[in-house]
Amino acid sequence: MMLREGADGRVEVGSRDFPTNRGGLCQKGWTAAELLDHPERLTTPLISGQPATWDEAYSLIVAKILDIQLTHGPDAVAVFGGGGLTNEKCYSLGKFARVALGTKNIDYNGRFCMSSAAAASNRAFGIDRGLPFPMADIAKADTLLLVGGNVAETMPPFARYLTEQRENGGVQIVVDPRATMTARAATIHLQPTPGTDLALALGLLHLVIAEGLIDQSYLDERTAGWEAVRASAAGYWPARVERITGVPVTDLEATARALANGRAIILTARGAEQHSKGVDTVTALINLALALGLPGRPGSGYGCLTGQGNGQGGREHGQKADQLPGYRRIDDPVARSHVASVWGVEPESLPGPGLSAYELLDCLGKEVKALLVFGSNPVVSAPHANNITKRLESLDLLVVCDFVLSETAVIADVVLPVTQWAEEDGTMTNLEGRVLRRRALREPPPGIGTDLAVIAELASKLGSGEKGVRFDSDPHTVFEELRRATAGGVADYAGVTWERVDAEGGVFWPCPDADRAGTPRLFEKSFATPDGRARMVAVEHRPVAEEIDSDFPLYLTTGRVLTQYQSGAQSRRVKSLRGEPFIELHPDLGFAEGQLVRVTSRRGEAVAPARLSATIRPDTVFMPFHYAGAARANSLTSDALDPISRMPEFKVCAVRLEAAQS
Repeated sequence: MMLREGADGRVEVGSRDFPTNRGGLCQKGWTAAELLDHPERLTTPLISGQPATWDEAYSLIVAKILDIQLTHGPDAVAVFGGGGLTNEKCYSLGKFARVALGTKNIDYNGRFCMSSAAAASNRAFGIDRGLPFPMADIAKADTLLLVGGNVAETMPPFARYLTEQRENGGVQIVVDPRATMTARAATIHLQPTPGTDLALALGLLHLVIAEGLIDQSYLDERTAGWEAVRASAAGYWPARVERITGVPVTDLEATARALANGRAIILTARGAEQHSKGVDTVTALINLALALGLPGRPGSGYGCLTGQGNGQGGREHGQKADQLPGYRRIDDPVARSHVASVWGVEPESLPGPGLSAYELLDCLGKEVKALLVFGSNPVVSAPHANNITKRLESLDLLVVCDFVLSETAVIADVVLPVTQWAEEDGTMTNLEGRVLRRRALREPPPGIGTDLAVIAELASKLGSGEKGVRFDSDPHTVFEELRRATAGGVADYAGVTWERVDAEGGVFWPCPDADRAGTPRLFEKSFATPDGRARMVAVEHRPVAEEIDSDFPLYLTTGRVLTQYQSGAQSRRVKSLRGEPFIELHPDLGFAEGQLVRVTSRRGEAVAPARLSATIRPDTVFMPFHYAGAARANSLTSDALDPISRMPEFKVCAVRLEAAQS
């Protein structure tokens, strides 16, 4: 992306030759500058919805926090972050929670996005980087298997690599219950029953074993746990997998054989991961990739498509409940000692692991009495959203830092207006693990601060200076501290400098030394495990948390659409991004195009116009999750959690339909 300021002072978004997106942007990127001068932009703090000064807002926040902590303890104040924050903000937010607040309770909306793939990758490889290879490798693959992703709508600049892969003669296989734009362009579209991707992956592994397609020398030399995995796959013969998933045996066989034919890449996205068994599903697909000898070989491997603007960097620097900067575990004594030394505190003063995102939100108003929200809108984005809205409303103090009055900001006690992307410096890390620069193009409007300034000011007023701990509002200064804090960690940024990022067009982590190159390709020689071998873990298919029945006879699945982004707080305010909520369903269900339909689950209901599609499964309906109010899809979704990643089961729940009054 190239930014420039025109003669009239307006920001213009252009393109440049960049190795990741090659100058390409989606509609949301091209129109992003429209928001900078939006009439609904917040320009002053709000207290109970009324304009206030910064001093008044800070005084209220600090007084309430101190009172709550005195009465209920430090963990009664929590922080909720976002995957769109810069690396510097993520780092400062994690430090703020653990040092200035002394609370264990910090998590972020990335828990709702990439956490299952991250947990599976850490378990198998000892490291989590969305793509352990440059994105350009995808276009060179002979076979590409994409499980649960509709990149033609959600990541259009990425979709060009899929186009190139097909044009190069590659086979492309997409797994999705819907015939999305991405699935329709594929060579093979596998259309399973929602919630059965795990059985599908096990069935493919069974076939590559049965047909002698595995790479035994790779398994012997580079993996551990293969025999248990082989045994677990024995029970997933093709006919059984067809019964579970609805995918024909012939398509299963064609997929297995294609994956074993030359260079192959397996990619997962939210459709595979946002389940109460998401970690095991991704693990099964990693097992498949390892059985074929793919990870670490040029043009082959397994990768996860990161969904948010800084989804990769957002989970590396400490805003996740169980992590410290550099992707260190917060319960690791060595990690605690290192980070504490950088922060200038004693290791024992750092709290332990906190609650995961949904569990944190679910205990608001109970164990947790105050919440500070940065870069997130959980009223729209959290599962079982009716419950979470009530929990937010029950708090003694809700503080929201945002650009516009999101649905969460509307119910906040205090709202603090903050800068946007064109008004602040910093870094972000893309799905390849490439650290990139964000440069300020213009000054923010008067009276608007950065998130870093808010964090630094609150920390100061809470007494961090008296403890000898410094919080800085200058992003470059923060990044230099981040480098020291991540040194020696899994996500090592010690050798990454802003100057290198500028000169090299981004630097891949891990990069432990400023005199050495970054690491664009992982696993070429070994994995990031103690013995260098990938860990294969045997898993078994299990049903979804909520099966359909006579009262709720249809599966609901949710996802994104081309014109909107995440909770829609910003994209719904851009006039040129057209789009309305809808319910996609099969004509056999008996509704007319455009007819208002009420969707009901065990948790709530939503209403939107019908959009008929003969290509969606007749037992499945789809809703985009970007919308608020009556069309809020997350009023319906399940709060069942993966036992490892604590990912909610966004992608499948049981619902019924009926005509709604207009």
